[in-house]
Amino acid sequence: MTMAHHALGIALTRSLTATELHHAARTMPLAANHDATRLMTVVRAKTPGKALTRLRRRIGTRLPIDVITTHYPDRSGKILLSVAFPSAAHTAIAAAADRAARTPQRFVELALYRALAQHASDEADRLDRAVQQLLAHTTPAHLVAAVGHALTRTSGAAPC
Repeated sequence: MTMAHHALGIALTRSLTATELHHAARTMPLAANHDATRLMTVVRAKTPGKALTRLRRRIGTRLPIDVITTHYPDRSGKILLSVAFPSAAHTAIAAAADRAARTPQRFVELALYRALAQHASDEADRLDRAVQQLLAHTTPAHLVAAVGHALTRTSGAAPC
């Protein structure tokens, strides 16, 4: 079986210095965002999970890594995460997972799903309140026209 290349994203706990980025890039090719708080790389491995593990082993101790993610969804449509918890957090997660009769991985996965669903719900509620407040001072037609105008504007373009 041939090995695939997997695009991975790296979220850092702080910005890298130019020296740190240069040293890390000597280990493997890395692309940094404008403030060097996120990196991208491509890792050769049989599976996305193995690519995450390989990357963490190669540069995990050299960089202040917060989270490593797959850049593209896997076959089941999921983005994979690699989070290295401190030992105290790992112990607490394992205990909570045991009480919930789940594996630690499944326990964290379900907690993330719940948090993301709550965030989406909170955001929908916030937008609904904002729209209701806007509608209190204008007509629906004017609001839709203003939203359409805002969405079609490009940054840096002269106003119409």
